Amino acid sequence: MKFFNAIDRYIFRLVLMPMVGIFLLAASLLILDKMLRLFDFVAAEGGPVGVVFRLLANMLPEYASLAIPLGLMLGILLAFRKLATSSELDVMRAVGLSYTRLLRVPLILTVVMAGANLAIVGYLQPLSRYYYEELNYELKSGALGASIKVGEFTTLKDRIALRIDESQDDGRKLIGIFARVADKKGQVLSISARQGQFLALQGQPDTIIFRLIDGQIIQDEPGKVSRVLTFSRHDMPIDLPEVEKFRQRGGKDREYLLPELLRLSWNDALPKAERVSSLANFNYRMVEVIMMLMLPFLAVALAIPPKRSTSALGVFVSIVMVVAYHKVNEYAQDVATLGRVDPWVALWGPFVIFGILIAWMYYRVAYVPGGQAIGWLETASGRLVKRLKSLLRRKRRGPILPAPSDVH
Repeated sequence: MKFFNAIDRYIFRLVLMPMVGIFLLAASLLILDKMLRLFDFVAAEGGPVGVVFRLLANMLPEYASLAIPLGLMLGILLAFRKLATSSELDVMRAVGLSYTRLLRVPLILTVVMAGANLAIVGYLQPLSRYYYEELNYELKSGALGASIKVGEFTTLKDRIALRIDESQDDGRKLIGIFARVADKKGQVLSISARQGQFLALQGQPDTIIFRLIDGQIIQDEPGKVSRVLTFSRHDMPIDLPEVEKFRQRGGKDREYLLPELLRLSWNDALPKAERVSSLANFNYRMVEVIMMLMLPFLAVALAIPPKRSTSALGVFVSIVMVVAYHKVNEYAQDVATLGRVDPWVALWGPFVIFGILIAWMYYRVAYVPGGQAIGWLETASGRLVKRLKSLLRRKRRGPILPAPSDVH
């Protein structure tokens, strides 16, 4: 007997397409939301547009770790919902196939996706988070070539104040320039020019030349009469500020790899607060990954609607449960990091409760004849829908008018 028969291949096709589609949709929505904020941030810092996409690329592992469990669960749920609403599931059950047997392919997919997610949250995500923070730092410090903001005064090396009225040709041509340069002896140069441009100085990357066209210089020295000089072209050297190197990776728990978190949590030489924080972050990542192994059973428990019903309430409930569990884990990690609750209790306690709930829901559907995991919720929602439909029909008809015989 083949390990994968026609039914397994059929279920695989039913699961794969919605799983991939929902994963791409969820990741795209998260990226678009972040992209708008990054564009505003980069524009405010005066940085190049290309850095937005580099920042987003480093956020992909974090978004993938959220989208993979959601896509996996909804892919399995929608596949079994289709089997149930088309009565194919009844036929499979009638020929002796149990729910556990039908979950063979989804469980294999789950193990593969859980392994991929473990690699992401344990290794790829900490590295990408560090590179994201590094880009963020370089953008704020000007190491990425942040431009001088038009219409505002920009200070360089605490001795040059520069203002540009207009920028053309992507910053290659500057119009309406005013500069104020001071030296240690107290001499002050006030420079105005019609236009100018920045030029790189070969062999000296820490210095650039600001070439000014058609302007004048007012030279003020203490105890001397001011002098006014007119020029058609003037080259002003500008020393670029030194950019401090970004810190080494590991300044935050989110930047440590899983083995590094374990070493920190077991290192008695470190302060207790740091060890507890590392242990909380390690447990948070592990429960998020291991929780994925329960998703196929949750998906099946919520995929089967009541007989003669096409209710999609299970889809909504599944999303709420997974998102709520994720938020509970985030809160538990914060509480454990503060030292108020033991990290093992704070993170694995909700995991055990969630696992018991899923096991009960799956048992109701798989082993209780006619059992429903959320039957009471289906009944309540059905009554509510009927009540709303009745009210809408009554409102559409309008008020009931008296019969002609009743009018005197």
